[in-house]
Amino acid sequence: MLLTLSCAATSHGPATDLGFLLGKHPDRCQSFPLPRGRAHVFYPEAGAERCTAALLVELDPVALFRGKGRRGEALAPHYTSDRPYACSSQLSVAIARVLGGALAGRCPQRPELAEAALPLEATLCALPCRRGDEDLPQRLFAPLGYELELEPLALHPAAEAEGPAPYAVLRLRGRLRLRDLLRHLYVLLPVLDRRKHYWVGSDEVDKLLRFGEGWLERHPERELVARRALRAQRFLVREALARLADEAGCDTAAAERAARAEEDRLEAGLRLADERVVAVCAVLRELGARTVADLGCGEGRLLAALADEPGLDRVLGFDANPWILERAAVRLRLGERAPDARPRLELVQGALSYRDPRLEGFDAAVLAEVIEHVDPPRLPACERTVFGAARPRAVVVTTPNREYNARFAGLAPGALRHRDHRFEWTRAEFRAWAEAVANRFGYAVELRSVGPEDPSLGPPCQMGVFRRDA
Repeated sequence: MLLTLSCAATSHGPATDLGFLLGKHPDRCQSFPLPRGRAHVFYPEAGAERCTAALLVELDPVALFRGKGRRGEALAPHYTSDRPYACSSQLSVAIARVLGGALAGRCPQRPELAEAALPLEATLCALPCRRGDEDLPQRLFAPLGYELELEPLALHPAAEAEGPAPYAVLRLRGRLRLRDLLRHLYVLLPVLDRRKHYWVGSDEVDKLLRFGEGWLERHPERELVARRALRAQRFLVREALARLADEAGCDTAAAERAARAEEDRLEAGLRLADERVVAVCAVLRELGARTVADLGCGEGRLLAALADEPGLDRVLGFDANPWILERAAVRLRLGERAPDARPRLELVQGALSYRDPRLEGFDAAVLAEVIEHVDPPRLPACERTVFGAARPRAVVVTTPNREYNARFAGLAPGALRHRDHRFEWTRAEFRAWAEAVANRFGYAVELRSVGPEDPSLGPPCQMGVFRRDA
């Protein structure tokens, strides 16, 4: 089994600095013992602009299965399995044993490099991609901000009648710390393969939480990850999920509320939050929408207004954060609503970075102050989810106008309004994005203003109303 890690040159130094991070010199080929084989580290390329390190794991098929067959059972099926070659928990073990320093984030010679977000690419050869799991790499890695390429491996012509190969080459690209990339791989490889090769006990819960710290508690597929990583042992899965909830719930929700409060204080003189809600509701009435999906609904400010709209039949609140959704449920008093109350309100958890059938079939979708929270490399995936897959009759998007920030006395020059904003667009940038999305997915877009308009800076908030024909 083979894993390659590539890095491009950055302002921190040449690409060969990857050798410092891995603790493996680019000019040497090194071998390390494993319980049932050996691991080799070498560099297929080591230039100033691009450097690639390869971790090749060679397993002894006889050692893998010695003693596993019952008396009288043929051993050939065991020895000819895919276990020595398919990326699996064996590769996770090799990462921990051979690249343990990088996995822990240690780089004694260049400590600042260990904290730097670098342009990294990981390639996994012969990744198991079994029936029913074709979209699993996307579901696992896209929410972490990766760009993915999944290339099915070609079968021998004589075996083509058996259908597509159950293996693929997976390429992951992103800008992040090397230790984060290795931890994602360490945790998620056994999830993709489903077949952890060693006994899973209570210490595996600690290991899962240790290497999943900072990302797994917010991952939309954390239940699936816990279930497969712990081999569906219910008491271990329950313990892991409970501990993840304890670690993430209150802190994540509190941080989001604090950041939102800062933005509200900044815009308080304009009552912009209220104006946005009023403007969105007015557009939905104008569109004649009867079913609405509020994508990135947060704590339910817009949902509370939509709950009082007499013309609506169904309203869906969709957000990636389950604890924020719990607060929305309290705000909307969902437990007190009559079963036949209109509109029918639902709250569901999910991520906009991949297709979700629950978002299909709505008259209108709303992205109110959402897109600026999305990392730019992940924005095309969100566009495909909303405009390409869900494809509502209309989409309403609001986002801050960066030009107007000069009017906010409490905002430093160049600063963004919310600590979680990945970007804020000028009017020209928003127009260019909106028109490109409309052309790509077959919509017409109309741009509008929200809030008091400055003659030179424009409005504090800009809105795009996307409509498509039947």
